[in-house]
Amino acid sequence: MQAILNQDDLPRLPRRRPDAHKGSFGLALVVGGSRGMSGAVTMAGMAALRGGAGLVRLAVPDCCLDVVAGYEPSYMTTPLPCDAEGRLVASARPVIDDLTESATVVALGPGLGRSDELTELVAGLYRELAVPMVVDADGLNALAADPGVLAQPGGPRVLTPHPGEFARLLGARSVPADQRQAAAVEAAARWGATLVVKGHRTCITDGRAVYVNTTGNPGMATGGSGDVLTGLITALWCQGLAPLDAARLGVHLHGLAGDLAAEALGEAAMIASDLIRFLPEALRRSEPPATDCPE
Repeated sequence: MQAILNQDDLPRLPRRRPDAHKGSFGLALVVGGSRGMSGAVTMAGMAALRGGAGLVRLAVPDCCLDVVAGYEPSYMTTPLPCDAEGRLVASARPVIDDLTESATVVALGPGLGRSDELTELVAGLYRELAVPMVVDADGLNALAADPGVLAQPGGPRVLTPHPGEFARLLGARSVPADQRQAAAVEAAARWGATLVVKGHRTCITDGRAVYVNTTGNPGMATGGSGDVLTGLITALWCQGLAPLDAARLGVHLHGLAGDLAAEALGEAAMIASDLIRFLPEALRRSEPPATDCPE
């Protein structure tokens, strides 16, 4: 299967109608965070806001709520029960189920941490919820601990592993770079999911089509960059793009924001929140011509 490198045919968000309202652009529910890792879920939420979701809600451990809520007033927050280490527990499931009833897309994983209860919680959400879901970070690590769940998605799924996480999902120590694309295509087909294997020339595939991204730079190799991508793909999916298209466009815009940040700041000084800062310009450059604006 030949990967497509050309970025000229990227999907685009339609221009917004004059009579649009916040409900027109979906509700992104981000489930994540733990004591010491509240920044991950916060950046995913900020990226979902900047990515254009009409509403964003962060569901986080109760012990992290004040920190997360105090960072940005534009998203909503909901507390979830947690253990003594500040990680979500199984009793959070009924609250999450209630929240997903109004969610367009769920992002699961940023900053969750690791525990046996989290492994069980993530597996249940992945297998049983019909709502579209983007899974990243410790959400992926939980799935790797129970790999039989991967081929049992309850609804549409986008998985966004870096190479190490991808290897763990496959039950391997590592996947050589020259074999990664073929492995991603096979895994996406077997799991019935869209896969985004991150890194230099990120690979995006649904097991049929495969795309290789050409934006981005080494300055993006910094903690939190993946959380930004998770929130961005979630927002694009909320606005009506198909999962493969949301992943393709999200990866492109994420890299473009990184290129804009590197041009302004230099690669060495970049941090993940700079990507959020430059997302508006990246999105502006991807807008369709004004003549495409609906009446």
